[in-house]
Amino acid sequence: MASRTALITSVLLLVVPSSSSYVKFDLHGIYTGGRLTHQGTAAGVERTPSTTEAAVRSRIRLQAALTITVDQSGKGNYTKIQDAINAVPKNNNSGSAGGVLIKIMPGTYSEKVIVDKTGISLIGTSASSTIVTWSGRWTSEDSATIHVRCTGSDFVARNITFQNTYGPGAQAIAARVSGDKAAFYGCRFVSFQDTILDETGRHYYSNCYVEGATDFMFGNGKAFFEKCHLNSTSTNGGAFTAHGREAEANKTGFSFVDCNLTGIRVGKSILGRPWFPYARVVFARCNMSNAVDPVGWNNWGHPENERTAFFGQFQCYGEGSRTDARVSWSHNHMSPAEAKPFLTKEDWVDGKEWIN
Repeated sequence: MASRTALITSVLLLVVPSSSSYVKFDLHGIYTGGRLTHQGTAAGVERTPSTTEAAVRSRIRLQAALTITVDQSGKGNYTKIQDAINAVPKNNNSGSAGGVLIKIMPGTYSEKVIVDKTGISLIGTSASSTIVTWSGRWTSEDSATIHVRCTGSDFVARNITFQNTYGPGAQAIAARVSGDKAAFYGCRFVSFQDTILDETGRHYYSNCYVEGATDFMFGNGKAFFEKCHLNSTSTNGGAFTAHGREAEANKTGFSFVDCNLTGIRVGKSILGRPWFPYARVVFARCNMSNAVDPVGWNNWGHPENERTAFFGQFQCYGEGSRTDARVSWSHNHMSPAEAKPFLTKEDWVDGKEWIN
C-alpha cells in the first residue's frame, strides 16, 4: 500500500537483566502521520507467568530493526524514497547503523533524497537496477542527489546508484555526506564535477564505483575507500581528489586502499590537488592506469601549499603509479611505518567501533 500509513514489521528480543528469562515479541508497528504506534503480542519464550509486558519494558534494553519497502509499482509501503525517510520519527532511538531498513525495489527514482535521522539504511537490489537520479547544479545545501546531513549519523547504503546528470559546466554533486559514521557498500556515484562531497565525519566506501572528471571526490571528511573503482572521464586537466583540510590539527583526509584508477584519456587526470592548504590524501596498493598524469599532484596555483599538503603513495602499481615524473614535494615512497595509519578502516576511521 503506497500511502502515508505504512505497516512496519520488527522483531524485538527483550532481555531482563535480573533474570535468565527472556521474551520475544513480534511487533506490528504502524507509521501514521510521521508517528510510530504499535501493539505487540508475546510469543513467550521461557516467560514466567508473573512477568507482565509492562514490567519487562521498564527493565530492558531494546534494539529493533524496522523495515520499510519502497516500490514504484505500488506494492510496497511507499513509492518514493524520501516519503519513507519522512515517515521515520526523528527520535527513532536507532543508536547504531541499520536501525531502520528501507528496502528499495528495482527502478529509477527521480528525486532528491535527504537523510536527516540516525540509523537509516537504504538497501537496493543492485546498483545497476536501483538508481536514484537528479539533474541540477549546486545552488543550496540540499542540491545533491543524496544528502546525508549531520543529523543523519549511522547511515548505510547498499547496492544503489546515486547520479547527477547535470553534466559539465558547474558543480553537480551526486552525494553529499556530512553525517558521522556513514558507510556505502557496492554503490555507484556518477556525475561530472564534484561527484562526492565527503564533507565532515568518518566514512567508509567498500567496493564502490565513483565516476567524474573534476575534483570528483572532495571535502574535509575522513574517508576510507577500499577496493573501489575510480574512473575519470576528464579529457583534459582532471583531478581525482580535492581534499579540504584547513589546519594541521584536523584529523581528516582520504585514504584509498586496493583501489583501481582508470580513465578515458591517457595522462589527463592528476591524483589530487589541495582545496585547502593542509589537504591529506594517500593511495596505497592501488592499481593506477595510464589515465593518471605522471606528475601526480599540483599545488592549485599556490606554491605555499607544497609545504603543508600531504599527498602520498604506498606500494601502488600499474603504468600510472610510476614516480619518476612525480612532483618532488609529494610523498612518493612512503615507508610501511608512514603508511600504517592509512591502511585499514580500523585505524583510519575507527572502524571497529561502527563498521559491521
